[in-house]
Amino acid sequence: MKFSKLILFGALIFFIQCTPKVAEEMTKVEETVEQVVNEVKEPFRSMAPAAGPARKINMGEFNVFDLANGLKVIVVENHKLPRVSYSLSLKNQQINEKDKAGMVSFMGSLLGSGTKTKTKAEIDKAKDYIGANLSAFGSGMFGSSLTKHQDKLLDLMSDMLYNPSWPKEEFDKILKQNLSGIETVKTDPNSMASNVRAVVNYGTDHPYGEIETAETYQAITIDDCKKYYETFFKPNNAYLTIVGDISPEQAKATAEKYFGSWKKGDVPSVMHDMPSKPEGAQVAFAHKEGAVQSVINITYPLDYKIGDPDMMAGTVMNSILGGGIFSGRLMQNLREDKAFTYGARSSLSSSKMVGNFNAYASVRTEVTDSSLVEFFYELERMTSEMVNDDDLQLTKNSLGGSFARSLESPQTLARFARNIEEYGLPVDYYETYLERLEAVNKDDVMRVAKRFITPNNANVVIVGNKDEIGEKVAKFDSDGEIDYYDAFGKKLEMNDSALPPDVNEKVVIADYINAIGGKGTLDAVKTLDMTYGTEMMGMALDIRLVQKAPDKFYMKMGNAQMVIQEQKFNGTKAYSGGMQGAKTFTEGKEFDAMKGESVMFEQMQYDTDAYTLELKGLDNVDGEACYKVTVENAAGDSETQYYGVKNNLLLRSISTIEAAPGQTMQMTTDYSDYKEVNGVMMPHKMTQSGPMLPAPMVMEAKEIKINDTVDDALFNIE
Repeated sequence: MKFSKLILFGALIFFIQCTPKVAEEMTKVEETVEQVVNEVKEPFRSMAPAAGPARKINMGEFNVFDLANGLKVIVVENHKLPRVSYSLSLKNQQINEKDKAGMVSFMGSLLGSGTKTKTKAEIDKAKDYIGANLSAFGSGMFGSSLTKHQDKLLDLMSDMLYNPSWPKEEFDKILKQNLSGIETVKTDPNSMASNVRAVVNYGTDHPYGEIETAETYQAITIDDCKKYYETFFKPNNAYLTIVGDISPEQAKATAEKYFGSWKKGDVPSVMHDMPSKPEGAQVAFAHKEGAVQSVINITYPLDYKIGDPDMMAGTVMNSILGGGIFSGRLMQNLREDKAFTYGARSSLSSSKMVGNFNAYASVRTEVTDSSLVEFFYELERMTSEMVNDDDLQLTKNSLGGSFARSLESPQTLARFARNIEEYGLPVDYYETYLERLEAVNKDDVMRVAKRFITPNNANVVIVGNKDEIGEKVAKFDSDGEIDYYDAFGKKLEMNDSALPPDVNEKVVIADYINAIGGKGTLDAVKTLDMTYGTEMMGMALDIRLVQKAPDKFYMKMGNAQMVIQEQKFNGTKAYSGGMQGAKTFTEGKEFDAMKGESVMFEQMQYDTDAYTLELKGLDNVDGEACYKVTVENAAGDSETQYYGVKNNLLLRSISTIEAAPGQTMQMTTDYSDYKEVNGVMMPHKMTQSGPMLPAPMVMEAKEIKINDTVDDALFNIE
């Protein structure tokens, strides 16, 4: 039966070839194909018809008017569906948040979390009842509903705008959610690259270069949110864009009714200097332990805004280089030809304040330097080699088609209308899009490439394993000196990275043992009973870990309603149970792992033949200098541990575990909030993160007991 599908497929082919009627039909098809081929040989049939002149797009009219309080209203009529949307957006540029980065985002979330008359739950219930969308954010609000429900929608929206209650309990939830999310940055290479890219492109004094961290989140207060709201949420600092099943007359009456009483006021001017490009090529590296891929970004800031005279030619040029899905030169080179990556692309982005260029890909670690060679080759080629007619026309056809499809969305038309107002564009700026697109020629592409593509003055941001590729990529830096950054774009001082001559792996482990209590104190520990609280998928859970000398272990994860996992080891037998069933075993890899868990203070065993240690040098964990030690046990399992240079405590461990047969993944555990318990320094907070976890799992100690009575019945295995 193993080859049944192949036999069936072969039988079908044989059947088609041997059935007289089918054979007769196949003969007719062959004759038709031959006729078509002969016709195509005629010159007039072998050429595609010439493209006609680009047509002007009729976007329809949009109306603009001002309310007496200075609110600028833009109305885009669209009666295809009985729906209407209201988008409120501030005009001011992004502000500097400094050591409170994330505050504006917090304010937006809090603005939609309750009013003086309604709780967040009541707002959510009211909008769900009418099937509406309603949300607030740092730069405005958005709401949409069926036309017949728009008054109820606007009652809610205006209540949120005029009467925010700034509830403390909702602020605490927002803070907790954001603190949980920030933990993922430490292990997500794309987030790390984004942070480093922002810092090196814009600098930390520019709003685009301010990085959100746990520290900046914890510095934010409700008063900060109120102050921002009171300063910038003014009608004379806002646009109201209305889109959908509504006439200009109705829109004006509605805007007056719900937003006319909004009090105008003075709004401070927010201006920022234009960031400058780097001098030469500068390699900025963020280390990710054990990474098997490198995230590459070749990037720099640009003075490039919507309405730039070179915007159309720049769009065409970037699409040829790497803006398309598969047709771009970067994709064709690095993916199709070299097979270095699944995708290599580029972007030429405009912004209200400052634009940027970015060429990027995730490549295999071993081809990082080779990939950079190809990136720079294609960037240089873009500025020196004229594009051919076929590539140019193919790109313009693709862009024209994408633009036409985008016009199907009323929100696109609304965005276009607002851009015309905000950037002072000609009224027919978007209506003449296809005409301007068709007018782009090869000389235009070359000219803008020379303006926008400057690989010799670029930030080369790499996130990967510095131990594998650090020396290889140094040659791409103009002065050969790599700048190192942590996951949040903080520059690391690596100049004094040489290890002291009297420090080795044995010294590091001995210092750790002394730091947490000393050998004598640890030898006296006979029982260790720890309970940590955590949250997974919105569910509160407890994790109890119990060890009893010399070789007993117990772990239970769950709550009063369920047991997610339970493990026991009694010295000779192991048990694992929970939501996926139960089993008892006396050998195997899982047995060995559970036996290892029964060892209290494992570092006390590192001087035995069961472990192999190596001090790999100095590294950094969240800005703190650490000794990096690799540990391998007798079973071949490896782990990388980081011990603080100043406090000698274990701050992080990265282990490789088997997620499935033949598939491994890395799991990172951070240890913090050390406190003394019966003479032993114990971490009261542990954070685990890895690709299998949808969000980092933060475990905070509820109770830690040392040398307390532990009943042996806890380890019983039937």
